[in-house]
Amino acid sequence: MVKARTLVGLDVHAAKIVAAVLDVETGEVRSFRLPGDVGEAVGLCSGLARPVRATYEAGPTGYGLARALEQRGVSCLVCAPGKIPRAASDRVKTDRRDAEHLARLLLAGKLHAVRIPGPQEEALRDLVRAREDVRVDLMRARHRLSKLLLRHGLRFEDRAWTERHARWLATVELAQPAAQTTLIDYRGAVDALVHRRGELERAIIAAVPGSGWAELVGRLRCLRGIDTLSAVGLCCEIGDFARFARAGQVMSFVGLVPSEDSTGERRRLGSITKTGSRHARRLLVEAAWHYRNPPRLGRELAARQSGQPVEAVAISWSAQQRLHRTWRRMERRGKRRTVIAVAVARELAGFCWAIARTE
Repeated sequence: MVKARTLVGLDVHAAKIVAAVLDVETGEVRSFRLPGDVGEAVGLCSGLARPVRATYEAGPTGYGLARALEQRGVSCLVCAPGKIPRAASDRVKTDRRDAEHLARLLLAGKLHAVRIPGPQEEALRDLVRAREDVRVDLMRARHRLSKLLLRHGLRFEDRAWTERHARWLATVELAQPAAQTTLIDYRGAVDALVHRRGELERAIIAAVPGSGWAELVGRLRCLRGIDTLSAVGLCCEIGDFARFARAGQVMSFVGLVPSEDSTGERRRLGSITKTGSRHARRLLVEAAWHYRNPPRLGRELAARQSGQPVEAVAISWSAQQRLHRTWRRMERRGKRRTVIAVAVARELAGFCWAIARTE
């Protein structure tokens, strides 16, 4: 990479952008306050002494600014906010100081870059996350409804949220008019969310063939417990698997590795770090529960593996054997099943990486 003449730290907000411009040769720092318009920031950076490198924190404003800067020939690094070094004694925080801090860290090479997705990739990721938001809302709406019925002494004895359960709900009438109105409202909220979830799932499945992940989704579906929605979710959250040199890096990226507090001769491992994408971590943990059962090739899994590379199918079978052994071994040691599922999910992330690396 060509050494930059000018470094720019950008503190980006919805309504304003504060830029700190650092001249590498003289060490001079100038600050600019701009409106929250991408064009203004791009115009400032592209008019500085070249070569120019800019940086800002990943956040809710997205990656449009980074793409616009790259189009104008300005190298841009979107940095991970959780990995920005900060002094414990630094108690003064302003937009100007934050922008200058970013510029100086960029000069020192202390910033960790976040992968910038393409517009199509980001749009599909938004769609996947919208479905995840609806899933969470649906779970909460169902909890409200079930707890309302429980407060009135009503309980469905069979499996909840099935067609039989829906028919039973339609027959429930509460004595108090206000309570009955609440019940009807809760039922309407659940029905609406179920409909929204179905529409989003159909849109996700329809978008896969036109995306750049169609082949990767097909290979990931060879794994037990991972179907189209899970595979698309992992692709959206992890992105390019090839940027990870080892399987352990993927495990760390999704926050499934143990935290550690070691010093001297003492080594202490704690709970998982839970860094990275919560959505990807949940998908892997949910898929891990399938490996509590002995290895087998069911009809649905065989259909998903049909036409896929032989290497991917072989890795899938190895995953079934290894992960089931891990589950059984930890069960014999008396570990809780929730802990076992997380441990299996960590290894499953490695198998996803291995399948993604096959051609």
